[in-house]
Amino acid sequence: MCRFFAIVQRRCLASFISCLSFSSLMSNHKAIVLHGINEPLMLKEIPVPVIGQNEALVRIKAAAFNRRDWWIQQGKYAGLKFPIVLGSDGAGVVERVGDDDQNHWVGQEVVINPSLDWGDNEAFQGKSFRILGLPDDGTFAEFVRVPVSNLHKKPAYLSFEEAAALPLGGLTAYRALFSRAGLKRGDKVLVVGAGGGVATFALLWAVYAGATVYVTSGTSAKIEQALALGAKGGVLYTQPDWAEQLRKQAGGFDIIVDSALGEGVVHHIDLANPGGRIVFFGGTAGDIPALNARKLFWKQLSLLGTTMGSPADFDAMLAFVNQHRAVPVVHATYALNEAEAALRQMDQSEQFGKIVLNIS
Repeated sequence: MCRFFAIVQRRCLASFISCLSFSSLMSNHKAIVLHGINEPLMLKEIPVPVIGQNEALVRIKAAAFNRRDWWIQQGKYAGLKFPIVLGSDGAGVVERVGDDDQNHWVGQEVVINPSLDWGDNEAFQGKSFRILGLPDDGTFAEFVRVPVSNLHKKPAYLSFEEAAALPLGGLTAYRALFSRAGLKRGDKVLVVGAGGGVATFALLWAVYAGATVYVTSGTSAKIEQALALGAKGGVLYTQPDWAEQLRKQAGGFDIIVDSALGEGVVHHIDLANPGGRIVFFGGTAGDIPALNARKLFWKQLSLLGTTMGSPADFDAMLAFVNQHRAVPVVHATYALNEAEAALRQMDQSEQFGKIVLNIS
């Protein structure tokens, strides 16, 4: 009988603690909020997100910036809405879920796939596709609401800061190289703009996959950092003869990964080997100029566009990361209340790798 009452007491105590925890989740939490174009990121107290069926509430331990966040603040991104909690990248611990049959996720250390509602076609995203952090509130907060299907176990060997650096950039680079360009061991790869988040992941993934990698960058220091990560060579794209320098170093390339577009594409076509694949995932340098399209068909080149990645791409990327025990490059880590200062690091594009917020 005494044992029975002891069990009842323990259960009541556990239920009481659970109720306290649940009540605390119904209050406010700290988040970084952007209120308008060119406004600073502000630390605010806002209501904790309310989850529904097939959703999870994740207590964020670390989050990471992407160039996307910078463009949104500048007002140069589609679908702007304010106020908004930015942040596509995040890692943390599942606090609770909306369905009892998904309770096995509670307490799990996770990394979040920021690619929402990709759709049924692996070849392209559907009409409902969106990226966490706009229009849905993102990871620059103590809590974030995400679909349970976007939860993935955090690689155990990575810290929360390292894992948070992984999702958007790692996924974009993985799809560009493998799903779109068909990277295989022995390929010669050119990564344009080494130092940016996606470009740095493209460098890492290509090296791990057994490719020979060259880079371009705006500073000698970034080229040195790329060499330390396994690149075989690199040139400054600020020099007028950068393409000829690359030709002397490498000959030609089977895959070129580019986030800039602009005038450099003319040189990409000349630098591509027969059968080469040129993959684009951004256009910061402007539109593609007039091209000699005869080179495209004579060299059997493929110009490929890519955006983010599907759930299958994310699964494959995480398997690749775990297989190679890959560690994302973290440029700097800031506290949550330093988010505006952290974003300002992107103004001059001086970072190499990811800028991370430590939220826990």
